[in-house]
Amino acid sequence: MEFVKEFAMFLHQNGAIKFGNFKLSSGKESSYYIDLRIVPSFPHQFRKMIKTLQNLISEKIGLDNFDCIASVPTSGLVIGSALAFEVVKPLIYIREKPKEHGTENVIEGKIPKGARVLLVDDVATTGLSLLNAVRALKKAEMIVTDAFTIINRFEGARELLASENVRLYEVTDIAALTSFLNKENILSNQTFEEIKKQIGLI
Repeated sequence: MEFVKEFAMFLHQNGAIKFGNFKLSSGKESSYYIDLRIVPSFPHQFRKMIKTLQNLISEKIGLDNFDCIASVPTSGLVIGSALAFEVVKPLIYIREKPKEHGTENVIEGKIPKGARVLLVDDVATTGLSLLNAVRALKKAEMIVTDAFTIINRFEGARELLASENVRLYEVTDIAALTSFLNKENILSNQTFEEIKKQIGLI
C-alpha cells in the first residue's frame, strides 16, 4: 500500500495522471488519462515500479513458473525489458500487426514452441491489445495463462482475458490511486465520483 501512495503522488506531480476529458486509443471517452511512458525518465521510481511488479509476480505465480516474458510495444515493452533483465528471462514482443517487410513477423524474438509465457503490459483498459497478444502466442503454440499490468483501469480487461483462460493481475488500479488523491484533497469529489461511475463502482 505504501508503494501505491508514493506512486499516486509521483504520477500526479509529474503529470502522468491527468483529469478532464480524454479520448483513449480504444475510442472510448474518459475522465482521466494515464501515461506511464514518463516513468523510465525517473530511474529510481522506474526501478521501484519494476521491483514491485517482480515481487507481485513472485507472490502470485512464482518466478519459476514461466520460461519467458512477452510484451506489446511500446510502453509495455519498456516494462517487459526491464523485468526480463531483473529476473534473467528471455524476452519476446508481439506486434499489433505483422511488419510489412523482411520476415513479416508478428512475434519478435526466439523461444521454443510450448514455452510458458508471462505477458506484461503497462496499463490494462479494455484488454484488446493483451487479447491479441494472447491469441498470437497461442497460435505460435506457446502457453500463456497469466498476464500482469502496472495499472488496471477496470474497463473489461480482466473479463476479456478470462475468456481465453488467462488471469490478469495488477500492481495497482485506478480506484486505489484516485481514492488516495481524493483523500489528499488533490482530486475533487466531483471528479472522483465521475471516475467511480466510469469504472462501475457506483
